[in-house]
Amino acid sequence: MRAIWKGAVSFGLVSIAVKLYSATEEKDIRFHQVHRTDGGRIKYQRTCSVDGEAVSFDDIAKGYDIGGGEMVILTDEDFADLPLSTSRAIDVLEFVPAEQIDPILFAKAYYLEPEGQAAKPYVLLRDALRDAERVAIVKIAIRQREQLATLRVRDDVLVLNTMMWPDEVRTPEFGFLDDDIETRPAELAMAASLIDSMAGSFKPDEFTDNYRAALQEVIDAKIEGREVVQPEEAEEAPAAAIDLMAALKASVERAKQARGEGTDEAPPPAKKASRAPRAAAPRKTTTPRKAAKKSA
Repeated sequence: MRAIWKGAVSFGLVSIAVKLYSATEEKDIRFHQVHRTDGGRIKYQRTCSVDGEAVSFDDIAKGYDIGGGEMVILTDEDFADLPLSTSRAIDVLEFVPAEQIDPILFAKAYYLEPEGQAAKPYVLLRDALRDAERVAIVKIAIRQREQLATLRVRDDVLVLNTMMWPDEVRTPEFGFLDDDIETRPAELAMAASLIDSMAGSFKPDEFTDNYRAALQEVIDAKIEGREVVQPEEAEEAPAAAIDLMAALKASVERAKQARGEGTDEAPPPAKKASRAPRAAAPRKTTTPRKAAKKSA
């Protein structure tokens, strides 16, 4: 990993020199835009909308549109005078219980590594946070932007999670929130039973990105010049009407059967869940190159 930031955690009168590393990376398969006929990469030029000339990076500044066709242009010098724009400190503001922070506020995660002789105070802060069962609320300036963040412990390493500012979280404004919708006690009890029947412990390694795996299979097949076999997906017949209690009961029974547990009662016979159609035989598709040969 490559450090993207260097600075110090300011913890009271204690200063802890640290390096910042991205803790996550996206595994999405990336593509280039290319010319369909010869595979040539598509290039874009940055041109000025006034004179139509190509503009180099050195001549590009930031502009704020104030309306009416007017633009305020800001230079690097304007940003240099802003507070914390060049600060190399992670200022600890307070320590709070982790459950008080809504996960919607979290943005990106970073690992902190002690630098030089800072291992001892680093471990001290780590152990103190763990024993107190709290997280530190901090401020940090990354790429000329002040950000709110938290410091917490994960796998014996301090993790910094940048956060959204409160005014950056949208307020949900949906019509149904104004409707007087009531749930019956029996429905709540059945929903609770369904939750209990599907309860488990979250193990991230058990989940995979099936789309990415399938896309990688298509790419590998293209490279090797072989066929891609894709099974037909079974489509469930849409229900004409929803009986909430019957659907909940059927869901509970299906969850229990999936876990190999016994069932206490069968779903109502009149509202029995329809069986999904049997999957059709695998359908073979060829790569565009082979398809072109067949049509020739």
